[in-house]
Amino acid sequence: MLRSLLLVATAVGLSLGAAGPLQAQGDIHKSALHDFRVVTVAEGLEVPWSMAWLPGGDMLVTERAGRLRIIRNGRLLPDAVPGVPEVFTTGGQAGLFDVVPHPDFANNHYLYLSFAKPLAERGASATAMVRGRFENDRLEDVEEIFVAVANGQGHYGGRIAFDEDGYLFLTAGDRMAPPNGDLMAHPAQDRSNHHGVIVRLNDDGSVPADNPYVGQAGIRPEIWSYGHRSPQGLALDPATGNLWMTEHGPQGGDELNLIEPGKNYGWPVIGRGVNYGPGVPIHQSITQEGMESPVHFWVPSIAASGLMVYTGSRFPAWNGNLFAGGLAGEQLARLTLNEDGTKVMTEETLLPYIGRIRDVRQGPDGYIYVAIEDRSRAPTPIVRLEPVD
Repeated sequence: MLRSLLLVATAVGLSLGAAGPLQAQGDIHKSALHDFRVVTVAEGLEVPWSMAWLPGGDMLVTERAGRLRIIRNGRLLPDAVPGVPEVFTTGGQAGLFDVVPHPDFANNHYLYLSFAKPLAERGASATAMVRGRFENDRLEDVEEIFVAVANGQGHYGGRIAFDEDGYLFLTAGDRMAPPNGDLMAHPAQDRSNHHGVIVRLNDDGSVPADNPYVGQAGIRPEIWSYGHRSPQGLALDPATGNLWMTEHGPQGGDELNLIEPGKNYGWPVIGRGVNYGPGVPIHQSITQEGMESPVHFWVPSIAASGLMVYTGSRFPAWNGNLFAGGLAGEQLARLTLNEDGTKVMTEETLLPYIGRIRDVRQGPDGYIYVAIEDRSRAPTPIVRLEPVD
């Protein structure tokens, strides 16, 4: 599908690349439907990767170095949460990833964490997920509920989402398996492993009986979709039940995909990216029968990371819109959908040059929260967008 060009608008406002969000307090940013301010929520985080809220109002933030932090009453508590499992942090992509409360957290106190798990072989790691009970600012009774059968140097995935029925989804990347030779033999096209997949689990890590490949010999029963490269955003639209995912393309061709069970999303056989450096082609073609094309794509890449469907009341004209963060693009993309919520109609760029956006979430207060990271691991803030009346 060709990228929609019906609208590409750029939010007007002060560039925050050098000044940082602290100097933007009070500055009004213009956009197509809502004007807003950027307000700092908390400072001093090291590569914040994910945000979540608990019923009492506490915000949880993961730091890629392996720490789970608490922001309480607007203050980042000095000590990390005890009980987080050992995290593999070697290399530029490994670490602690997502934190997501169970839909019934108020009663069971379950938190889910995804991370790079160190394996017995030296230097080896795998995308893994645990759940534990969050009690008295500690993580207790931690149990491992999934470990991907996939090893490599990066592209862990690690995004978690629950659907309306309580099923649990986790992204797992292709672990940088080289896209050369027979592309159909690439690990992301081989369903006997977890390279480049989204898995669907029950909340205890067991496999739902209605997963598309249950009972099929030689296929991992956890697999919900496959043919992915580096899935960095995952979000469920509660109005439609649609599951959306963003993933990185290589030097071009970042994708927004509408995820359906059993579908093959084509990596590395189809796509719009090229090899790093010389820019020589990778893919056999842009499309191919039996493989899903993206609903939307970015060329050049924005390094899409963090994905959210807005459902709040603070920005009513944005209700139902998708928001995708950008790392290399240092921007927040707002995408509008058609009436049935399956096609992108317009795109607007918000917050250009604010920094590497790792995550974007809607808070319980209806504001939009953004986690900014620094490649050199310098301290960075959590900020939020507040509407201007």
